[in-house]
Amino acid sequence: MTYHFERDPESGMIFVDVLLDDLHKFKMVLDTGASRTTFDKSVLFMADYTVGSALEKGAIETANGIVEVGVFTVGILTALGRAMHDVPVQVYDFLAHGILSDYDGVLGIDFFENTRFCIDMINQTIEIEEQFHKFAF
Repeated sequence: MTYHFERDPESGMIFVDVLLDDLHKFKMVLDTGASRTTFDKSVLFMADYTVGSALEKGAIETANGIVEVGVFTVGILTALGRAMHDVPVQVYDFLAHGILSDYDGVLGIDFFENTRFCIDMINQTIEIEEQFHKFAF
């Protein structure tokens, strides 16, 4: 399947619409250099998640240095025609770390697990193909 994306002309960032739990739509930056999908803390709060008790703690390297994050599991994460269930995501407070942005988080490379995808910068499209393992008997 092929999907069109929006690209910011100034920063070059690729924006993707993400639907959380089939209810809440957010604008995320596609970042193939990010190992895990990350949400702004306020976004998950608005989506009725309790972000006070993380499953685990972690740290990520940002432009502002190393930042502590919480890891939570969200129900359904849908983007680019692909839905994933019970997805672990990182969460941190953008505003508390001086980040004022037009986006709600980062869609990381973990979202593309078990797929083959191609980003076409000329036509501003992303082609995604699910990869299913074939078993020989």
